Amino acid sequence: MNSMHNWLLPEHVEDLLPAEAKRVEALRRVLLDLFRVRGYELVMPPMLEYLESLLTGTGHDLDLRTFKLVDQLSGRMVGLRADITPQVARIDAHLLNREGVTRLCYCGTVLHALPADLGRTREPLQIGAELYGHAGVESDIEIQRLLLDALSAAGIRDLHLDLGHVGLFRALVTRAKLDAGLESELFQALQRKDVPWLKTLTAGLPPEARNAILALPRLYGEPAVLDEARAVLPAWPEVVQCLEQLGTIVAALRSRVDTLLVDLAELRGYHYHSGVVFAAYVAGSANAVGQGGRYDEVGKAFGRARPATGFSMDLRELAALAPALPTRGAILAPWSDSPALAGEIERLRAAGEVVIVDLPGHAAARGELGCDRVLEQRDGKWQVSALRG
Repeated sequence: MNSMHNWLLPEHVEDLLPAEAKRVEALRRVLLDLFRVRGYELVMPPMLEYLESLLTGTGHDLDLRTFKLVDQLSGRMVGLRADITPQVARIDAHLLNREGVTRLCYCGTVLHALPADLGRTREPLQIGAELYGHAGVESDIEIQRLLLDALSAAGIRDLHLDLGHVGLFRALVTRAKLDAGLESELFQALQRKDVPWLKTLTAGLPPEARNAILALPRLYGEPAVLDEARAVLPAWPEVVQCLEQLGTIVAALRSRVDTLLVDLAELRGYHYHSGVVFAAYVAGSANAVGQGGRYDEVGKAFGRARPATGFSMDLRELAALAPALPTRGAILAPWSDSPALAGEIERLRAAGEVVIVDLPGHAAARGELGCDRVLEQRDGKWQVSALRG
């Protein structure tokens, strides 16, 4: 066997080499600082948890994406997290036990048993923010503004925001008193926007519910589609509330993005989310650069009902799309045991400069160090000047 095969990584798993790692880490610091000054406290959940805790209230999709193994200490099934959000919900529900609004943020690696899409990593670096304890549309707006602020801080421009509301479909299903099997089939048909299949599935429903469900696939487009929705959907209180929430969010955010679209058939995370859902896109990428929504049911699943809304992003994908943050090259310092030189190096490093000591015998490889300046002695003083040649 070729020994080179010993160093191959599994499919859809990659190393981060210095240049990319530097971009990712710089962006991580920018975003976590942005969350911090807005009152979002950092938490660091473990990579490994008992399976029932890791998957509680999250639906079937996350179960399929989770690596599972047996814990040799307890004999119980454990999982490698595929999403940090449920872990943060557990922390809010069982460890913090606060009564008021709680704002939390996080950043860490997650693992997927299968890639979300062809060409995507199975090891995303997930970063996000969650807000617990407030059920109103104001917290939905705060979270979505925070997502847009984070993308702006990353240098992302030409943003497109998609809005939906899974509560709308749930209201129609509840009114029509559908069984779980038909609800699941309708969900799949709506995801595909398969109108002929929808017509077949809804043939036996009451006319009002049937017409409403059949209208959902065409209720997509500019925010004016909400006016059409008010005209064609039944004026049931729960339906009106969903449309009013979307209207309030549109009014708050439409000036913050280049394009804002409403899709009333969008059921992203239907088995997980409970209200408004959203996704941000940027030109040149088919995948959302950030997505999230309201997920009040997850707290209930943990035994402590807490309204919740939040978003997440893959920091690796975001760093690849974002322009490089401005950085300076390093300073090359000579190797010496001079106390004056050592003092100047420490002063420069304390000021945030990268100073690399030029170890003897490697002059030919100095170009690999990324230095654009040199620390040299002039008139008895150590001074920084441009690196020549």
